[in-house]
Amino acid sequence: MSNPYAADPSAVRGAITPLVTPFTADGSLDLDAIGPLIDWQLDHGTHGISVGGSTGEPTSQTVAERIAVMRAAAEAIDGRVPLLPGTGTALMDETLELTAEAERLGAAAALVVTPYYGRAQQDGLFRWYSRVASEFPDLPIIVYNVPVRAAVDIAPVTVGRLRRAHENIVGIKETTRDFEHVSYVFDEAGTDFIALSGIELLCYPMLCLGGAGHLSCVGNFAPAPVAALYDAFAAGDHERARALHYDLHPLVDAAFAETNPVPAKWVMGRLGLLPSDLGREPLAPLSVVAQDRVRTLLARSSHVELPMKLRA
Repeated sequence: MSNPYAADPSAVRGAITPLVTPFTADGSLDLDAIGPLIDWQLDHGTHGISVGGSTGEPTSQTVAERIAVMRAAAEAIDGRVPLLPGTGTALMDETLELTAEAERLGAAAALVVTPYYGRAQQDGLFRWYSRVASEFPDLPIIVYNVPVRAAVDIAPVTVGRLRRAHENIVGIKETTRDFEHVSYVFDEAGTDFIALSGIELLCYPMLCLGGAGHLSCVGNFAPAPVAALYDAFAAGDHERARALHYDLHPLVDAAFAETNPVPAKWVMGRLGLLPSDLGREPLAPLSVVAQDRVRTLLARSSHVELPMKLRA
């Protein structure tokens, strides 16, 4: 399968929605729901699609399931926007298998998370990413730094070493609230290095530092304002971009009322975007307290309108 954005890092820009993975009520993959979700995303201005990231619950899926999701997403996108699939795991063999599939499907780049739980040293991380980059010299690789989930933080100096050692290591997704980190990454790897924000309230600030875009879980249920923030910034309308940054605050708070992606899926279910809002074990359904908090927060926003709460 080919698409015009295949292996093109220059296409990795803007608001890239980190898509939730739909499951049926019995916990099996709902591949039929992926196409309509992607169509709805693109109708509302999303610039790219990512699957297999943290919002997609990858650690609750087999490699075969993750590949099935990638294939369904690539088929639904059909070359309309770039595909940025997450292909990392804690095992090298699985990471290589997933990355090979991403390349075959025409991904713009592969998003490779730091190997989680093992808490590798910096030299271990350098060797890990060097192996992936060497195995796929024609595929752009984006490092995914998410220390809160992976229990390891790739140092800016390590990112710089990787960039100098491998032409196809082209960027980083920064899911850390340490806002100094990306500044040091730019210093080590160059200001032309692709930097994507994975922290919702740092999307606008990272653009100001030279970032290329963002992956915001809020985009799953409110893609239009998330994309509009980037569009305004790219057009030089910083006043509107800054206003949208603050306008998104209640949506961000709603998305993290409990563990991501549980609140996002709950909202999407109420909006009719998902037949089932199930998150796989060990995730639990959204609590009643959190449901009330999400409704209160969304009531402050003009971007999402939930159906009226039915009384018992």
